[in-house]
Amino acid sequence: MTSKQQDIKAFAFKTKAMLLGMEQKVQSAKKRELMYWYLASRGVPKSLHCLCLKLAEEYAVNAMARSCLPPPEHVSRLADTSFNHIVLLTDNVLAASVVISSTVENAASPEKLVFHIVTDKKTYSPMHAWFATNTLKSAVVEVKGLHQYDWSQEVNVGVKQMLEIHHLICSHYYNNLKENDLDYGGEHQNFLEALSPSCLSLMNHLRIYIPELFPELNKIVFLDDDVVVQHDISSLWTLDLNGKIVGAVVDSWCGENCCPGRKYKDYLNFSHPVIPSHLDQDSCAWLSGMNIFDLEAWRRSNITSSYHKWLKLSLNSGFTLWQPGVLPPSLLAFQGHVHPIDPLWQVAGLGYRSSSAGGQILEAAAVLHFNGPAKPWLEIGSPEVRSLWSRHVNFSNSFIQKCRVLH
Repeated sequence: MTSKQQDIKAFAFKTKAMLLGMEQKVQSAKKRELMYWYLASRGVPKSLHCLCLKLAEEYAVNAMARSCLPPPEHVSRLADTSFNHIVLLTDNVLAASVVISSTVENAASPEKLVFHIVTDKKTYSPMHAWFATNTLKSAVVEVKGLHQYDWSQEVNVGVKQMLEIHHLICSHYYNNLKENDLDYGGEHQNFLEALSPSCLSLMNHLRIYIPELFPELNKIVFLDDDVVVQHDISSLWTLDLNGKIVGAVVDSWCGENCCPGRKYKDYLNFSHPVIPSHLDQDSCAWLSGMNIFDLEAWRRSNITSSYHKWLKLSLNSGFTLWQPGVLPPSLLAFQGHVHPIDPLWQVAGLGYRSSSAGGQILEAAAVLHFNGPAKPWLEIGSPEVRSLWSRHVNFSNSFIQKCRVLH
């Protein structure tokens, strides 16, 4: 400035322009990095792909890998309501193994546990092979493929319509997700959920049909495949839901004005007249991932039909009622049917970059939920909390070693 005899005003304008330009580049880099982070969650690690292929091969050549699950002497437990029934809907063999091994390891009475794993047709063989060759001494495990269900025409049509609408919702947000429209840290960041694998996952959306999947059961605990169980959960089956259909964590361990997950306004578009006005947009949304369901009460209600009604309203509104994902229509369908349970039953959000839960809270929680893009089996998983999950991986298994899982 001194050598070229520029005045201070011109120098200030030029400096400000340079600083603004640098700030825009920084924000652009942050937005790109955030989108790449979400996109990374859509990939299947080479090691997990290898594991499924090896197990599918084992299913084809090894009679033990095709043995009955459960053994004939335990088949009667599948519909015996005196046992504690746990449901998983998943196409991830490794994740299912961690959920079950962690639950059994921490159970006070593992012989009372009956696990029902429902998976898709392509994953059925490797899933069956894993649990047939890695048997549990006490608990019972059932593996069933969707192709083995004989559903009514009404249910088949309902499932097809549900998936089509969810795919349209995710496609709508995905196609409109342009970098220039994404305000870093703003509300449009929620649109990135359209990049999440769960947005298009058949197994993820099928939970609304749990009563049809298990017509002989009356009370079940539902676990997502991205959870790890740290303490005994047997008292969930004796929990009084006070006539409600689902027991879920609503209140938070972190005190007032703090939610364990997100608020209603983070999921629903309250500016749309169709969204009920009596809902408090600042109230905490209940957590999925670990829930206790009274299936008898569910069958007496109109929850599933209400869920479909909301899906059709979303379709007719141009997909403007809620953010993409599984939970928003469930929040509306289950409104008034949720019984709050102790906040320490589940700590969620461990699949995001920052979790407000400290070490003591993480240790005290019965279930840790790695909801979010950074699943513990992915490279983008947080190293700080991954060990809480990976310690339940059976690293002595030959297939885990051959495929170098988590190496």
